[in-house]
Amino acid sequence: MAVLLRSTTSATAGPSSTLLATTFRRGRLPPRAAPRRRAFAARAEAQPLEVCAKESLTVPGRLGDCPFTQRVLLTIEEKHLPYELKLVDLANKPEWLFKINPEGKVPIVKLDDKWVADSDVITHAIEEKCPEPPLVTPPDKASVGSKIFSTFIGFLKSKDPSDGTEQALLNELSSFDSYLKDNGPYINGATISAADLSLGPKLYHMEIALGHYKNWSVPDSLSHVKTYMKSIFSMDSFVKTRALTEDVIAGWRPKVMG
Repeated sequence: MAVLLRSTTSATAGPSSTLLATTFRRGRLPPRAAPRRRAFAARAEAQPLEVCAKESLTVPGRLGDCPFTQRVLLTIEEKHLPYELKLVDLANKPEWLFKINPEGKVPIVKLDDKWVADSDVITHAIEEKCPEPPLVTPPDKASVGSKIFSTFIGFLKSKDPSDGTEQALLNELSSFDSYLKDNGPYINGATISAADLSLGPKLYHMEIALGHYKNWSVPDSLSHVKTYMKSIFSMDSFVKTRALTEDVIAGWRPKVMG
C-alpha cells in the first residue's frame, strides 16, 4: 500500500516553487525471499527519483494525460522505487524546464544527478540501474503491438470514414489479438514486461479517445485484446498512475479539431 506525501514549496524557493511535488513510498512488503526483501527495503530508503511530468488540464495538482510519462511511472512502480513527482503546467512552461531539457518536454527523470529525457532512454536506464525485478522484453517480442498507437492516431484524426484508417487500426489490433492467443496473456508470455508498460497507456488513451470522439470501441471478436486491456488497466500501478478520463479527452481534442 502506497502512502502519499504532498508538499508545495514557498514562492521564494526558486524553480521548484512552480511545481507540485508528490512523493510515493511503499508500505510494508509481503513476505518474500530474504535477498529480494532486503533489496526492496533498501530502495524504500533510497533517495526518491525526481520525475517531471505534465500536470492535469482539468484538475490542478493532478497528474496529466501523457502516455509516455505513465510508461515511466509504471516502470518505477513495478521496480518498487520511491519517486518524487513534479507536475509542470505545459501551457505555461517555466524557464527552469528548458534549462534541464532544451526541448521543454516531459517526462524527464533525474538519474545519478543527471536529467534524462525520452521515455525509451529513461526506462532503459532504470532497468540497467535497478535490474530487479526484471522487466526486459526479449528483442524478438519488443515490437509486438508497436504500430497500434500510430494507427489509432490516424483513425482519430480522420474525417473521412472511407479512407481506410479504421481498417488499418483493426488490422493491427487483429494481429495483436492473434499474437496474444498464441503467446499471451502478456507480450512476454505469463509475466508483465517493459513492452506491456509501454503499450498499456497507449491502449488506455485509444479506448477513451475513440470512445468519446468516434463512439468506437474494440470489437468483441478481439477477445484476447479486450482481456489484455482489462488486465493491464486493473493493475495497481496502472490505476495509481493513469490520467483522468477528462484529461485524456481534453488532451486529444487539438488532434481531432485541428
